[in-house]
Amino acid sequence: MSSKKEKTREFILDASYALFAKQGFNRITMKDICEAANLSRGGLYSHFSSTRELFEAILEKINQKEEMNFYEEMEQGISATQILDKALALMEDEMNHAEDSLSLAMYEYAGSGETVLMEHFNKMGEAKWTALIQYGMERGEFQRVNVAEIVTIILYAYQGVRMWSRIVPMTQETIQSIASHIRKQLIKEKKYNGI
Repeated sequence: MSSKKEKTREFILDASYALFAKQGFNRITMKDICEAANLSRGGLYSHFSSTRELFEAILEKINQKEEMNFYEEMEQGISATQILDKALALMEDEMNHAEDSLSLAMYEYAGSGETVLMEHFNKMGEAKWTALIQYGMERGEFQRVNVAEIVTIILYAYQGVRMWSRIVPMTQETIQSIASHIRKQLIKEKKYNGI
């Protein structure tokens, strides 16, 4: 069971996420967060000392989403295709909701010289996707591919659409075509006798 302090911290993270998604990183102040979370300055500062610390906590939380925990699913022996389909469905859903994207805030955060954390999260994403693709190839579900190349396509196509969707409306077809392309590159076609 979560303590009151943990619940307040989660509430602050959720309220702040909405602010950062809507306005980016540079425009948000601790005062804005106090108002959004309905907290006093002292109440907020007892959890976070700055917008930077708070934003980093949000990034950490996002990076540990259970929905994208491939390692746990692979340990359970779940089909690589099932894991991929679930991940692509989640990515499609996120690409369809530009208003919930932190892409602009992440860009501004990194532009302020804070690239170490972003590089860390990127490396974690690369490692996770690399492990899934290798797992799928070992199980015979995925085609033999250049793993580094397909991981690069997955990560940057996804983030690119999330960033651009803040500027240019994306069609459902564009979003689906990215997931479809990734799937076609990875999933082995089933061959039927005589067909």
